[in-house]
Amino acid sequence: MKLRNKVLQKLIVPSFLRMITLLVAMSVIAFALVMSSPVDPIDGFVGSESNVSQEQRDNVARYWGLDKPPAERFLIWAGHVLQGDMGISSTYRLPVTQVIGERVKASLALMGVAWVLSGVMGFVLGILAGVNRGRLLDRFIKTFCLALSSAPTFWIGLLILMVFAVNLQWFPIGLAAPIGKIASEVTLWERIHHLILPAFTLSIVGVANIALHTRQKMIDVLESEYVLFARARGESTYSIVKRHGIRNIMLPAITLQFASFSELFGGSVLAEQVFTYPGLGNAVTQAGLRGDVPLFLGIALFSAVFVFTGNLLANLIYGIVDPHIKEANPHG
Repeated sequence: MKLRNKVLQKLIVPSFLRMITLLVAMSVIAFALVMSSPVDPIDGFVGSESNVSQEQRDNVARYWGLDKPPAERFLIWAGHVLQGDMGISSTYRLPVTQVIGERVKASLALMGVAWVLSGVMGFVLGILAGVNRGRLLDRFIKTFCLALSSAPTFWIGLLILMVFAVNLQWFPIGLAAPIGKIASEVTLWERIHHLILPAFTLSIVGVANIALHTRQKMIDVLESEYVLFARARGESTYSIVKRHGIRNIMLPAITLQFASFSELFGGSVLAEQVFTYPGLGNAVTQAGLRGDVPLFLGIALFSAVFVFTGNLLANLIYGIVDPHIKEANPHG
């Protein structure tokens, strides 16, 4: 009982308060950004080139509550959110919770696959580069990672799309399922087939940071005194990397990987746009272009919870991977 209360006091309660503060700040900032946008939500609803009368535009504004002052609109929205109602999306004419619920599965599948792939590929490439420091393989991996770091996500996505979907025709150009098929008829292989290119694009962007960081950490480990002592005892490079290297470089690699949740979500927006993948990134783009405030704020809140959860999981895993951190930082 005492242990449970201690955990609640030192971890869960402060984390919950920080998350509430983050969500409030995120809501205010996101709403202020939408209000400062030049996009007219009425034009986004009726179409900028439609010939509707001023009276009809006034009716549309009154129906969606756009005739009220911004502060009043925000307070009304916040009050509904506290009651579990995130509003109606003017873009999809559906409740925001339903839009997010329908698209979150596709986005989580995309980001989950990309996150695992980038972590594994970056970690392996970093180890290979560190072990082969100064050799041809090391120079190739460094050049590859620096080129990826300098290239924007949408450019890499377009390049991959042109090569593998347009020229080679190995994969579909876009969407999450074949055109003309209803959801119940789509097979698991068809979903995976449509997921491969956007997931690969999103994962390859995150490889560079973790590979370069892991490479440097591996070099530091291989130059340490205990590794020199291990070499003097006759241990092979494979044994040194396995026994001393991986455990010491795993923690910073995990740190970077969990810290990349925000970049992962931002990258998914671009990847989903390039491949017309129907996830949250595609929905938030439509919400921004049409001035759909409830949907934009709803996805902003979801992204904040997503990133916060990633950081919280990182803190919990630190204590498992390295108990010394847990002992040194009892409030973490």
